[in-house]
Amino acid sequence: MEDGKIRIQKIIADAGVASRRKAEELIEAGEVTVNGRRASLGDKADPYRDRIVVLGREIRLHKDAKKFYIMLHKPRGFITTMKDEAGRKCVAELVQEVPARLFPVGRLDRESEGLLFFTNDGDFANMISHPSTHFPKTYRVTVHPKITDEQLTKLMTGVVIDDALAVPASVRVIKNEKERTVLEIVLEEGRNRQIRKMCEALGLEVARLKRIAIGPVRLGMLQPGKWRELTPEEMRSIRNFHRTRS
Repeated sequence: MEDGKIRIQKIIADAGVASRRKAEELIEAGEVTVNGRRASLGDKADPYRDRIVVLGREIRLHKDAKKFYIMLHKPRGFITTMKDEAGRKCVAELVQEVPARLFPVGRLDRESEGLLFFTNDGDFANMISHPSTHFPKTYRVTVHPKITDEQLTKLMTGVVIDDALAVPASVRVIKNEKERTVLEIVLEEGRNRQIRKMCEALGLEVARLKRIAIGPVRLGMLQPGKWRELTPEEMRSIRNFHRTRS
């Protein structure tokens, strides 16, 4: 790190404004300036001396700021963003008691529910969400009508969505009833609305989609709309899991 300067996307993430990947998108969109000059991807800055503005708002780092690692049970009907211009319900409303500016790690679409991490630690967010780490996400998915053997085989071997083959890490039938099937699906790719698009391509309607685990951490009995800090044991398991994948 030359002269105390680091990449701007890391500064933005460390300030709790957005994940590193989202920060890169903001830089590319021209929403970030450094000392009045529009920033470019790859630029560096001094987080304690330079004036960095994101979306019209100056950000600052605090050297001794506490890092938070939060688990939220996202309910249906909330969008995964900290602010919405259309006035829709945002997950930010559910963690506003936390005395820090947090951002979500990854996302769940509006009608999905389940485990969602929040943090103000950009390195942690990058570790979880970067494509190279392949942190598996486990979902419990209810589909209508009852899945056929042919549909299940196609789901397990891969379905073409958005002109590319999408293959889950694993698919397991939890419950098979007359009019519905409950599946456990593990993803490593994390493409946008991947499970819904795969099921739709096979003629299946997703009635419920709930994320129950991220890597080794499970949602457990945490109730919808509630949050808690990750335990030291959970944090160790995440870092150990990451080491085995690196």
